[in-house]
Amino acid sequence: MRAFTYQRAATPAEAAAAAMRNPGAKFIAGGTNLLDLMKLDIETPSHLIDVNGLKLDKIEPLQDGGLRIGALVRNTDLAADARVRRDYGLLSRALLAGASAQLRNKATTSGNLLQRTRCPYFYDTNQPCNKRSPGSGCSAIGGFTRHHAILGVSDACIATHPSDMAVAMRVLDAKVETVRADGSARVIPIADFHRLPGNTPHIEHALAPGELITAVTLPKPVGGVHIYRKVRDRSSYAFALVSVAAIVGPDGTGRVALGGVAHKPWRVEAGERDMKSIADRLLAGARTTPDNAFKVTLVKRTLAAVMAEAKKG
Repeated sequence: MRAFTYQRAATPAEAAAAAMRNPGAKFIAGGTNLLDLMKLDIETPSHLIDVNGLKLDKIEPLQDGGLRIGALVRNTDLAADARVRRDYGLLSRALLAGASAQLRNKATTSGNLLQRTRCPYFYDTNQPCNKRSPGSGCSAIGGFTRHHAILGVSDACIATHPSDMAVAMRVLDAKVETVRADGSARVIPIADFHRLPGNTPHIEHALAPGELITAVTLPKPVGGVHIYRKVRDRSSYAFALVSVAAIVGPDGTGRVALGGVAHKPWRVEAGERDMKSIADRLLAGARTTPDNAFKVTLVKRTLAAVMAEAKKG
């Protein structure tokens, strides 16, 4: 691990301003992803800004019936919150499907959204990777690609986003609240927060330099059956081959997002007008390899299982 300087921020605005003053700075909270990447020399921040003291660890009701989730709310606490379990059940299930109990005790809401891909070529610093070194190439293309993306891919990157929570947030139409280096605030719809790789896979989200997530808000609860189903190689401590987050109403209408198949949580709102053909709409334009072509069938079967479960109520 390389040497770095360290500070504790007193306010969100102070943290954002400090990040802007120190090129190469990183915010640290739970550190469950960042510290691993620093040990592997993938992330090499010259300055760490500890945001754990910013009092962003509350879950509060909104006037419109929704919830504001502080950026520092731990995954365990969010999954266990009575309001989340009652009104946003798929979010609780998605959180509990991720990582391990020990990691969920440390991992934060904002950190979960910002965690980086688990592509093995990204983690191997001996291999070219456009995420680590823009323009160096993508070793995954032409390599072993069983866990890689089939939707929204580019010639520069076929990595997937690893978060379970983000897939649930996408179905729930969450919004991300931030503070920028000048102290101003903004709100980013979750649909616009994560980016597809295009020619710049190293730019993974919509945050500007120095911008800090302060909260994630959920709108008023949506009725219907909430389901999160994750298909993986083993029953715990494994990332999704395919995951499905769904809210299905009594009339068969609903919302669906996929995980494990793209560089961001994958949702096609236009296709939700006819849930009978949602699989075809979601998979339109899929670009597979011999290793991961099975994901097309797996998505269809998982969606069918989710819809059957929803009918049972």
